[in-house]
This record gives sequence, structure tokens and C-alpha cells, in this order.
Amino acid sequence: MESNLLNSLGLDPGILVIGMMGILILVLLYMVHVSMKMTRFLKRYRIFMKGKDAQSLEKAFSQKFLEVDKLSEMSTLHSDEIHRIKDIQKHSANKIGIVKYDAFPDVGGRLSFALAMLDESDTGFVLNTIHGRDGCYTYIKEIVKGESYIVLGPEEKEALRQAVTYFSDMNGGQ
Repeated sequence: MESNLLNSLGLDPGILVIGMMGILILVLLYMVHVSMKMTRFLKRYRIFMKGKDAQSLEKAFSQKFLEVDKLSEMSTLHSDEIHRIKDIQKHSANKIGIVKYDAFPDVGGRLSFALAMLDESDTGFVLNTIHGRDGCYTYIKEIVKGESYIVLGPEEKEALRQAVTYFSDMNGGQ
């Protein structure tokens, strides 16, 4: 069974059949590869859709988007609240300095003290309590931007210095 057409082209029918079988084997291997990929994809798809139909899956996504929106809104509220708290904190006494001392040579125990309490702008007061044999006396002096309009004693000056440098002392002088 010879073909004049194949003979005129100079092709051997056996080689042509072998070539076609090689191509067929390559196509078959490619189809097995694609089939394996499709099986893996279907397995992942079934896991993803397990217990869900398209509508319930859409509802689940919608619910997650609502939760994300709520979290975003809460984050904004928390950010606003943090700014409000920081503004309040600027005006509260958060810098302190205290010096204990003996006000009189005949009274020991360092029961007298000077306490400075300042806000962020170094405004506040110095409280000086003097303990003696006769009683205990307390004096308060206003501080504005780290300065007093009333003369301060050495202990009060030291308490004020401690309060003004409170945060730099806490950070190791940084």
C-alpha cells in the first residue's frame, strides 16, 4: 500500500506514522498535566465553597466588608479621642519635682518639703511645706512658663528645676 503522493514528496510512510505517534504522546502528556492542574483547582474550589452556596458566600463577603467599615470608623473615633486626651494631658500637671529638707536646725527627719507640679508649658505651682516644732505651714507659689514672680527659696528652686527637666531626666538626659 504505497502512496504516490508520499513517494513524490520523498517521505516514508513509516517515519510519518512514528512522528505522528510522537506528537500524539506529547499531546497526551500535556492533557494529563492540564487534567492534574484542573483537579487541584477543583479541590481548592470545593474547599473554598464548602458549605456555601453563591448567595451565602456573597453575604459572608458583604458582612466582612461591613466589619471592615466599622473597624475603620472605630479607628477614626479612637484617633479623635487620642487627640482629645493629648490636648487634656498638655494642661495637666505631669512634671513633678520634690525636695525634702530640714527647715530648722533643731528639727530633724527632713519633714519639710518643696513640691513643684507643672504642665507641658512649665506652668503650675510650687508647694512649700515647712515643718517646725510649733506647727506645719504650707505656702504655694504660682509658676508661669518656668518662672515665678515671687522669690523662691533654694529648695523651691531645686524642686522647680527638677520639674522643668523631669522628662529629660527620665530619658537619661536625651
